[in-house]
Amino acid sequence: MEPGIIGIDYFLPQGVETNADLAEQNSSWQMERLEEKCGIYSRHVAAEDETAGDLGYEAAKKLLQKNLVPQDEIDFLLLCTQCPDYFLPTTACIIQDRLGLKKDIGALDFNLGCSGFIYGLFMAKQFVASGAARNVLLITSETYTKYINPADRSVRPLFGDAAAATLVGKSAGGRIGEFVLGTDGEGADKLIVPSGCARLARSPETAQEFADSSGCVRSRDNLFMDGMALMNFAIRTVPPTIDALLKKEGLAKNDVDWFVYHQANEFMLRNLAGQSNIPWEKMVICMEAIGNTVSASIPIAISETTESGQLRPGELLALVGFGVGYSWGACTLRL
Repeated sequence: MEPGIIGIDYFLPQGVETNADLAEQNSSWQMERLEEKCGIYSRHVAAEDETAGDLGYEAAKKLLQKNLVPQDEIDFLLLCTQCPDYFLPTTACIIQDRLGLKKDIGALDFNLGCSGFIYGLFMAKQFVASGAARNVLLITSETYTKYINPADRSVRPLFGDAAAATLVGKSAGGRIGEFVLGTDGEGADKLIVPSGCARLARSPETAQEFADSSGCVRSRDNLFMDGMALMNFAIRTVPPTIDALLKKEGLAKNDVDWFVYHQANEFMLRNLAGQSNIPWEKMVICMEAIGNTVSASIPIAISETTESGQLRPGELLALVGFGVGYSWGACTLRL
């Protein structure tokens, strides 16, 4: 048996923010145009006292309740988040204790965004394939809405909060295939929260709000995204990444049943499908009611469309994550 995904589950916070809510709060925002372009109609928003650690714990608890493997055979916990509960300790350690997992277990956070699920699968596969771990619990959890200025229409309609939990181990039917990974730190400032860490501490100065040339309001304490730069990066990077992955696997695009891209927004995914000559009908889309959930978007999309029957056992998927960093990665997955 080879390393594969044994199960996925996810958790969405109770709070929901619809496009009608945004339009009511911001009368100048053209929400109908945004809906048509981005394919997002609502998103879940974590409560003020609800953290990425809380969401990740709830997603993992749902997955563990399925009893897919004995809990004492989970040997490693990986948490991907850019919204940790604390600077230190690592949030993965806190989740290990809350879940009641055994103590002779490895646990760590890694800070990565939209490609985080791919990188997590890469690490989990190596642990299982090498025999270092029997099963790895991979959690991807983000609360980006806490970084967003309510008056910034460039990002507020796009992002939602969510967590997913994925169990990786030896699988009789499924298989995690080859990987292609990439990094270009030159784009670090294109999707960034400028203040809050060692490079620039938060202060009254960083909290001062300003409006950019498009009328979007934010401070240096908030999330900034250069949407055009991100689009150009994705168009420049994703199509050759897909080609490199398929070449590595000895496959043609027709051999892939479904392409599961990071659920950034529909406009971007349509452009990427066109640039890669992938039929839109082969693209998995799952963002209408949850928005862009960053590192949790790919596993949520897989879980949702598997439960609905759109994805079926035995089918071959190509997974692609791309974004903040810049960072990107792709792999194949047999369900």
